[in-house]
Amino acid sequence: MTTVHAPPAPPTAIRPRVVARTALCALLAANAAAVAYFFAQAGFASNTLIVLGRLAGLYGALLMALQLLLVARLPWLDRRIGMDRLTSWHRWTGFGILWTLLTHAVLITFGYAESSTLDPVNQLVDLAETTEGVLRAITALAILVAVGAVSARYARRRLSYETWHFVHLYTYVAVVLAFTHQVAAGTTFTSSPAATAYWYTLWGAALGSVALGRLVLPVRRNLRHRLRVSAVVPESDHVVSVYVTGRHLDRLPAQAGQFFLWRFLTRDRWWQANPFSLSAAPDGRTLRLTVKTAGEGTAALRHLKPGTRVFAEGPYGAFTALHRTRPDVLLIAGGVGVTPIRALLEELHGHAVVVHRVATDRDAVLYDELRELARVKGAELHLVTGPAAPDRLAPDELARLVPDVRDRDVFLCGPPPMMNAVLGSLRELGVPKPQIHFERFSLAG
Repeated sequence: MTTVHAPPAPPTAIRPRVVARTALCALLAANAAAVAYFFAQAGFASNTLIVLGRLAGLYGALLMALQLLLVARLPWLDRRIGMDRLTSWHRWTGFGILWTLLTHAVLITFGYAESSTLDPVNQLVDLAETTEGVLRAITALAILVAVGAVSARYARRRLSYETWHFVHLYTYVAVVLAFTHQVAAGTTFTSSPAATAYWYTLWGAALGSVALGRLVLPVRRNLRHRLRVSAVVPESDHVVSVYVTGRHLDRLPAQAGQFFLWRFLTRDRWWQANPFSLSAAPDGRTLRLTVKTAGEGTAALRHLKPGTRVFAEGPYGAFTALHRTRPDVLLIAGGVGVTPIRALLEELHGHAVVVHRVATDRDAVLYDELRELARVKGAELHLVTGPAAPDRLAPDELARLVPDVRDRDVFLCGPPPMMNAVLGSLRELGVPKPQIHFERFSLAG
């Protein structure tokens, strides 16, 4: 198998994640300053409540544009920050939008009520009936409140991903309604040609990013590569590997450790997209994913027929060699989380130690491949078995297996409880945070 290896970044290099975070913060700060400038340029003819309400609305619009950028799945951001972290930022930005726009609505309503003889409720009704765009704004805010409610942790844990995702799509309706409200009723929007051009550019760039990352790039790549299932290989009673081939796969910018959103275009499964990591380093000819049965959808993969068309979005993820800071690595896998770890081992240079944590030997997915790879690459391989317990991969156990753990990059993938426990152990052992690399499957929007 021919694999394109990526050499580790030198320890003195500026970390890609730092570069991306700094760029995002700088972009947000520059736009926040621009919003303040155009707001001040428009003047303050109204009372204090209305002035503050308009400012809150403008910053709510800015946050909505940022929200679109965070969910656009642009490759430059995704490879440096990771979809899981972008999703987390997306979630908190969403709550920021909700509270900012609620503040906008309350202050505007009370501000106009202060200048009239109406109470706040009747004032809001009057604004909706007499001012163009206000009813659309109220509808947008109601949608955002509903989306915020289903995004709360209590509700999110009780909804299927498909239901949550369907409700979340209404956010785009809210964005369009909010934009048309701003065009119709925004005094700052029309205060000068420069302000108008700024807001059109901001919204155009945000919506264009979503169109590029969520539609144009996936469609273009799938038309170019024309992916199909080439083989389905059972690895055990509950694990199956799916091999995918296509055209010009050497041009697909995939790296070991990344994942795709896979749609297998069968009659009953074409509408489902599932995130599965590559379980082998891309070689320019074949992509492989290895999946453990966890429900009806994953069980159906065993019955895929060779030749089945595949629509894959990606590659996604920052769980790659791009973020290396040290010459040597420690790879820790829990259960089927070994799939990206196995791919990384194939691609990484330097001395590697691999720790695979499973309940029983039978749960060691791809263990024969892992053992052969370790032999070829001169890596150490430790299979840790037994039920979950505090002493499994606790600090003392991890230090015994890998005495120089503080001098290595650590790549970690597995079930959330196991990952949380290992992250705690790494912190106790004093492993610097920039050397710890992990990613959780969290999809936004």
